[in-house]
Amino acid sequence: MEFSKEELERYSRHLIIPEFNIDGQRKLKAAKVLVVGSGGLGSPLLLYLAAAGVGTIGIVDFDTVDKTNLQRQVLFTVDDEGKSKAQSAKARLEKLNPHIELVVHETQLTSANALEIIEQYDLVADGTDNFPTRYLVNDACVLLDKVNVYASIFRFEGQVSVFNYVSEDGTRGPNYRDIFPEPPPPGLVPSCAEGGVLGVLPGIVGSLQANEVIKVITGVGEPLAGRLFLFDAASFTTRTLKLRRDPNNPLNGEHPTQTALIDYEQFCGLKTPLPQEEILENITVQELADWQQSGESFTLIDVREPYEYEIAHLGGILTPQKSLTEHIEKIPREGKVVLHCRSGKRSGEVIRLLKKEHGYTNLINLEGGILAYAEEIDNSLAKY
Repeated sequence: MEFSKEELERYSRHLIIPEFNIDGQRKLKAAKVLVVGSGGLGSPLLLYLAAAGVGTIGIVDFDTVDKTNLQRQVLFTVDDEGKSKAQSAKARLEKLNPHIELVVHETQLTSANALEIIEQYDLVADGTDNFPTRYLVNDACVLLDKVNVYASIFRFEGQVSVFNYVSEDGTRGPNYRDIFPEPPPPGLVPSCAEGGVLGVLPGIVGSLQANEVIKVITGVGEPLAGRLFLFDAASFTTRTLKLRRDPNNPLNGEHPTQTALIDYEQFCGLKTPLPQEEILENITVQELADWQQSGESFTLIDVREPYEYEIAHLGGILTPQKSLTEHIEKIPREGKVVLHCRSGKRSGEVIRLLKKEHGYTNLINLEGGILAYAEEIDNSLAKY
């Protein structure tokens, strides 16, 4: 593996580290790393892997850049709003390091394509924020004997580990299924979009994740295999937990029962049919606009937070989800009542709660929330 004069100058601070030197840099240049997700964790992860000189970096992402991403996804700028994250990431990283190859997989990683995509790479770095994809990435890596460098973030907390790593003595380390055999019930753990995340946290945790990728590739240092690193940015405390393999792991336990990828949406309970009492009556944003124009009699309830209301609103009565019981008298029990939030998820949760615990029978959920209304009806709300 040869280096040009420009590359030797670029990586000189690596080359003078005795434990790293030219051998470590050669391993980086020869490596192929797949980064799943280019958002909060993926941004610092991709930036540092590209800067370090990882020879081939694959980027899996099918999302577009949104204004709300810019608080933490430092790979993007305001000029990227509305554009493909994967393509924007590629353009940014090419400017950072022209000596590497960037491969874009502008698609959602699924059970149908995961093995084919992951098989092309030496290891995977998982920067996703949902349980179905985490289990999918983990299982594909185990089935393909690939290392999975894992990280996750929420509010002020982050965690990092190295899964499915084979140590020098040939022993295989734990994987995600050894820690979390089953996903939590749907809705129990909110996403960053619902629960929030401190903007600097993914920068810290994503950098630690990049550090583990580099250690695995070069053999320098001791990877976080068999350990789970926990970080709390609010208290600035850390813990490192020891992990052990679960003999009941369905992938590689004592009696494996799973030899292929499965339906991870169903596995995580996202396809479970709802009980009849939890089925919502919905209205589209176009139907709502028609009601508004025709003077249809209805009450509009906004269950978002006050700061969200200040950014953009549809003129509804503000009744935040978190303080719902304190303002329940604002929600009529007769007539048509439409509830909305940002995307339709929180308003759906509120409706189910009101139906189950307070006996409401007249509530309608706005599909897609104010985001859909801004996109389809009133573009002046697009800043939200």
